[in-house]
Amino acid sequence: MKFTIDRYQKILIFIIAAYCAFVGFVNPAFFSITTVFDIIRTSSTSLIFAIGLLVVMISGGIDVSFMAIALFGSYTTINIMIAYGIDNLAFAVGLSIIFGAVLGLINASLINWLKLPPFIITLGTQNLFHGIMTTFVSDKSFGAGVLPPCLNQFGRATLFQIQTGSGTIGLSASILPVVFVALATWGLINFTMIGRGIVAVGNDEESARRIGFSPARIRYYVYVWSGILAGLTGIVYVAQINALYPNKLIGGELPIVAAVVIGGAKITGGDGKVFGAILGVLLIYLLNSTLILIGLSSSWNDLFIGSVLVASIATSSYQERIRNRKNLIFTD
Repeated sequence: MKFTIDRYQKILIFIIAAYCAFVGFVNPAFFSITTVFDIIRTSSTSLIFAIGLLVVMISGGIDVSFMAIALFGSYTTINIMIAYGIDNLAFAVGLSIIFGAVLGLINASLINWLKLPPFIITLGTQNLFHGIMTTFVSDKSFGAGVLPPCLNQFGRATLFQIQTGSGTIGLSASILPVVFVALATWGLINFTMIGRGIVAVGNDEESARRIGFSPARIRYYVYVWSGILAGLTGIVYVAQINALYPNKLIGGELPIVAAVVIGGAKITGGDGKVFGAILGVLLIYLLNSTLILIGLSSSWNDLFIGSVLVASIATSSYQERIRNRKNLIFTD
């Protein structure tokens, strides 16, 4: 399957390009390699979160516990590393991913067993996972001097550096896990039977069951995958900020959900693109980081993001109606 850019994604690209041109016109300092590298670095964790959530939403589900999973995986892993004097990045990533997969498995099991909406289940497990962590693991904060040095080394690592007028700027190594996750998820959705099952269940669960897919098994796949990516993201996040806090990340779920929806994912499931989710995250990060450059306060941020979110939902809904009418499917 060739990589293609659909009409909606072209609209997003145009909006991003037009907004960048406007910001650059108002404040020429925006057009610099430093700005590009900063946006890539600061958005890398959100990009991985969004890609994991995208898979869940394509299946017709939702997950609001991914931040708690990321925090649980990274916090518990690093506590173990500090206690036993372990300084190995591969160990940190691997163990955090295992924790994430287990917690994702718990989400899927509860959804399949209780037959309740995924939003209700994951909202509950969000608090459950965080409560278990702070009660039975620890609730202490750790500064840079206590963390394993490998995390700081990865957080500061760059793929290459460029000399600018204000100093040396480098492309953060945090882009590597983003590229790997994006390619792996794109391949999963487009080239595997599991991916076909995810799309089929998201479109119509009963129809998917009749052609041989197990909705329960698909839910295990998507929530475990989301948990794995959350576990990975937790380590990347700690490496970037070079500190460990027991209450960080929690509460930042809605902007990620908004980014995935802005990127074209249907809330009801069955449709969504990795590239669209990436564009959605970039658009939100541009709005978050550039309002001050055009002389607006941060209070405008929610207004702009809300407007873009409503417009994107309206656009995708209109496009779906057009497609349905062409296929002689009338829903209203």
